[in-house]
Amino acid sequence: MNDTSKASHTMGEISQEAVEKYLEENPRFAKEYFDKKLRVEALGEIFQNSPLFIKDSASFAELTQVEESAVCLELLRTVQEEAGSVEVVVHKALQRLAQLLWADRCSMFICRARNGTPEVASRLLNVTSTSKFEDNLVVPDKETVFPLDIGIVGWVAHTKKALNVPDVKKNSHFSDFMDKQTGYTTRNLLATPVLMGKEVLAVVMALNKVNASEFSKQDEEVFSKYLSFISIVLKLHHTNYLYSVESRRSQILIWSANKVFEELTDVERQFHKALYTVRTYLNCERYSIGLLDMTKEKEFYDEWPVKLGEVEPYKGPKTPDGREIIFYKVIDYILHGKEEIKVIPTPPADHWTFVSGLPTYVAENGLICNMLNAPADEYFTFQKGPVDETGWVIKNVLSLPIVNKKEDIVGVATFYNRKDGKPFDEYDEHITETLTQFLGWSLLNTDTYEKMNKLENKKDIAQEMLMNHTKATPDEIESILKFKEKLNIDVIEDCEEKPLVTILKEDLPDPKKVELYEFHFSDFPITEHGLIKCGLRLFFEINVVEKFKVPIEVLTRWMYTVRKGYRSVTYHNWRHGFNVGQTMFTLLMTGGLKKYYTDLEAFAMLAAAFCHDVDHRGTNNLYQMKSASPLARLHGSSILERHHLEYSKTLLQDETLNIFQNLNKRQFETVMHLFEVAIIATDLALYFKKRMMFQKIVDACEKMETEEATIKYVTTDPTKKEIIMWVVRILFLFWKNNLLVFISILTNFIFFQRAMMMTACDLSAITKPWEVQSQVALLVANEFWEQGDLERTVLQQQPIPMMDRNKKDELPKLQVGFIDFVCTFVYKEFSRFHKEITPMLNGLQNNRTEWKTLADEYDEKMKVIEEEVKKQKEGNTIEKAAGDSGGGGDDRKSKTCLML
Repeated sequence: MNDTSKASHTMGEISQEAVEKYLEENPRFAKEYFDKKLRVEALGEIFQNSPLFIKDSASFAELTQVEESAVCLELLRTVQEEAGSVEVVVHKALQRLAQLLWADRCSMFICRARNGTPEVASRLLNVTSTSKFEDNLVVPDKETVFPLDIGIVGWVAHTKKALNVPDVKKNSHFSDFMDKQTGYTTRNLLATPVLMGKEVLAVVMALNKVNASEFSKQDEEVFSKYLSFISIVLKLHHTNYLYSVESRRSQILIWSANKVFEELTDVERQFHKALYTVRTYLNCERYSIGLLDMTKEKEFYDEWPVKLGEVEPYKGPKTPDGREIIFYKVIDYILHGKEEIKVIPTPPADHWTFVSGLPTYVAENGLICNMLNAPADEYFTFQKGPVDETGWVIKNVLSLPIVNKKEDIVGVATFYNRKDGKPFDEYDEHITETLTQFLGWSLLNTDTYEKMNKLENKKDIAQEMLMNHTKATPDEIESILKFKEKLNIDVIEDCEEKPLVTILKEDLPDPKKVELYEFHFSDFPITEHGLIKCGLRLFFEINVVEKFKVPIEVLTRWMYTVRKGYRSVTYHNWRHGFNVGQTMFTLLMTGGLKKYYTDLEAFAMLAAAFCHDVDHRGTNNLYQMKSASPLARLHGSSILERHHLEYSKTLLQDETLNIFQNLNKRQFETVMHLFEVAIIATDLALYFKKRMMFQKIVDACEKMETEEATIKYVTTDPTKKEIIMWVVRILFLFWKNNLLVFISILTNFIFFQRAMMMTACDLSAITKPWEVQSQVALLVANEFWEQGDLERTVLQQQPIPMMDRNKKDELPKLQVGFIDFVCTFVYKEFSRFHKEITPMLNGLQNNRTEWKTLADEYDEKMKVIEEEVKKQKEGNTIEKAAGDSGGGGDDRKSKTCLML
């Protein structure tokens, strides 16, 4: 007998049970033999991409460690190779689970949400160890969808806990809905949710244990162990999907914002640009935008046919804010096949976008509607066949309202058929809602632009109306420029320039007779009409009319219009405006400051001086802010000054009032800048910030050896000239205000004091030295007190002492402080810079002396009064004490009862 025969004989005598028993009794020998003989061969086959064959009938308990490793490696390789298709990887894992668990089949349901409601949908059904992927994959059109309150799958998704059901008939959550759909009978099952944080991604099920009546605890462990592969794949896929969603959302917002702000004039163009640009990020085959008519109230004549019974009243649906739902335009974006955009104005009611009734429903209720398999819906009547010649068919629909910031529905956006064939989910809802929300809010831009245009038109109309009433009329011009009388011409446009100049000069006052060159000029002997002629004379005196070719008609109209621009307030009226212009002229000519400025600059400074308080309201900046007036809301600082500047510019925008019309562009820009410097300079708030700059200029000029050097130093730098102009303006402001306020307060202070201590005849004697000045003083004081009265009555606030007519006695001390801490600095510095201004400093010091004397006198009188009051109080105290201690017996008597 040979060796082979012996071996066969021997093996025939040893049974399989004996071998297993021997290996179990000798585990060390089994391990050594396995390590020596089998492990290397098995691992070699595995790593050579030749997986170890596993019998279909093998359960998890029958797998060796190497075979289990082979299964794991097979699943990992599938994850690597099929990373782009989550269903393929899950299908492979479910095949192995069905084999290892001895389950009849496995299934996977995905979890999602639509319309704010979570749901589960079949994705892989009836997976066995030998089934094909194509047979088990449920395409989107064939999905079975049900909410979480139906079936064990829904319950597992709701509770987020695994469930082992030995007998489904005994479980209250079981639903035979799927069994009826497929003809399958479910006896027992094992279901586990796949979680990502708190979110349920899917529910995996193993159905009907083949070799037992139910799934065991070990089956649950195996199920959970191998679900790790499914969990990893689903989480990775979901993370990538969320990244895609956020990327799309970001791109939609970025491009929408980019296009929205490109178009502010028209809602349709704004929507079209934004929606067309983001089309690639919407992930749908087609979408349409229906724009709603925003008319809330019809014109009265549109209601006549209804009221007369000729037309039936509207009984159709309405938007939440009560508007009739009328889509006046539809924009249809076709993205499948060849891209195309269709714009349908006044679309018919049977247009395919409206025939279903969904856009009307959304516009009526303001709800988001996400519909799966829309043509099968019973409520909405979607077209079941192709909607147009392209053969395109509606499958899934997502419709949203477009709502503006006022929460009015302005349109409806409807998206059709996701490109991947799946229904729209909650993330699609979020993305499209973000887009429609942004588009709705962006309407604020177009609304604002439209309002701005309307306001601009209203402003132009108001300005036209203002000009119609403010601009000098032909008759008013003729009262100054008497061309009809002297030239015998009816229309001024027919007059030549030179004759007009001649007749105007003949009719203007002599500057020497009316003392236009004098600092002590008084406007009281001259009528307001005469002041217009005096103003015209000043322009001729500085020789700018002919040099800059100012049309006489325009100059006359401008001067008369400026006069009409001043309101009839107590002090800041046309007379005040003319006085400022005359003082500017006097400083330039008599004061000699003209040497620092060109003719153009002098022209601008004089014109700005006349306009510096035009349209003054008789109250100061502080009152404008306290009362929150439109001027205060328009101009943050230097409120009235900026208003005077804007008013002046408005006049010059009218060519018939533009006295600078013959200047070139650069000259005109210079004039406008000087207007700003000259008018804004009257705001005292700037004085405290900028006065040190002037002091530096004065210090530099004092070191100059000649006047020519000083002039050159100043005139070569435009900034220095502007600072000096500003100081001149402030200087004049202080001079006028200090003098007039001094006079007004002094006069009224004396009135107040003498009224208590002297007779009326004494009052008239004291006021006589102030004949002219007292008239101006009363004007200034009355305007101050009028503002104080407004603050007290309208604003319910206590005015400052200078504005309070009840506190005139506190003013002398205030005025001394005003002179010491505000005025003296600028007068001293300007006197150092320009000696001709020294008389102003002397006048200021004289005024301070008067104020100080008056303040001291008042203090002395107040001391006498206080001493008298003190003595009277002491006397009353002594008398009271004496009365209380008068009789000893009386102390024992009742103070409330008297015994008779």
